[in-house]
Amino acid sequence: MKKLKMGIIGCGRIGSTKHVEAIVKNADIIEAVATCDIVLDKAKSCSEKIEGLTNQKPKYYTDFIEMIENEEIDFVSIATESGYHYEIAIEALKRGKNVLVEKPMALSTAHMDHMCALAKEKDLKLGVCFQNRFNPPIEELRQKIDSGAFGHVNYAVANVRWNRDREYYNQAPWRGTWQLDGGSLMNQCTHNTDLLQWMLGGDVDEVYGVVRNFQHKYIEAEDFGGALIKFKNGSVGILEGTSTIYPKNLEETLSVFGEFGTVVIGGLAVNKIKTWKFPDEDSHPFMELPDPDTVYGSGHVPLYRDFYEAIINNRKPKISGEDGRKAVEIVLAIYKSALEGKPIKFPFDFSTEKMKDWNGHYVVRG
Repeated sequence: MKKLKMGIIGCGRIGSTKHVEAIVKNADIIEAVATCDIVLDKAKSCSEKIEGLTNQKPKYYTDFIEMIENEEIDFVSIATESGYHYEIAIEALKRGKNVLVEKPMALSTAHMDHMCALAKEKDLKLGVCFQNRFNPPIEELRQKIDSGAFGHVNYAVANVRWNRDREYYNQAPWRGTWQLDGGSLMNQCTHNTDLLQWMLGGDVDEVYGVVRNFQHKYIEAEDFGGALIKFKNGSVGILEGTSTIYPKNLEETLSVFGEFGTVVIGGLAVNKIKTWKFPDEDSHPFMELPDPDTVYGSGHVPLYRDFYEAIINNRKPKISGEDGRKAVEIVLAIYKSALEGKPIKFPFDFSTEKMKDWNGHYVVRG
């Protein structure tokens, strides 16, 4: 089986863990030949970690363009701060490299459109790391929807009720900024937003949203967001995401309600079925699945294999750029709705940069 050569760009929290895990567990088809981070020690440490697990030591760089131009690479994985995804992806695509990019793929509708258009123009693959789509319970739910078992899917609810404290934001000053991140909706909630829109058909008509900064006065962006999402097929999505839950993470759940079915999936990383109700079905074996080691889950491993197969077989990745933009577009619509105080019709143009004049810091009165 032909191996593809790849390079990691961004060797921080997720690049050095879940992306390395995906490389190691797909070592039969993927070889990491280079790592890159603007902090040399991080790139070197990531390289040494891969060497210790695969006996192949990637070269390490601080300049991603130098890495791309010096190394024989089939694709790059981008795991940097969110605000740099667009620039790096465009430069890699320009140089003929397939791109797998962490969520959110970019922070502006125009940037996402440019990434998708350039990948198409260059006949390259652009994939997005929404790895929770590969969770076994999520795949089971999707099969039920595709089979028509729900009848009409009336509505779905995505809840992310987590806690992020000041120490979390102090670890990385880019977190919570409009230029490089966004708030709880963009950082913590895009995975569940992606699952919500995927289950409900993906084509959004209108979003009405609200965002607040209740407790994290030291960041620019929101620590709470909620929205009603109207889909063109008549289904409705309800989204709630926050980083304010006391005293620690409470839950991440996806609930889907139809004419003839009710499913609730929870667990640490939407990895465990909580409720499974269909005619003559009141339970599911995946109710007993263990939680993964972190909220990132274990989906990067099949995600990488799918991206490999997309390149080898010249097919669309299961989560292409066009697919990956949908969740980000919903979050951007919530931001725009909160800023303008009205529902937002699709399509539209917006960027997190336009939120810099927003003042949503909420003061409790009474």
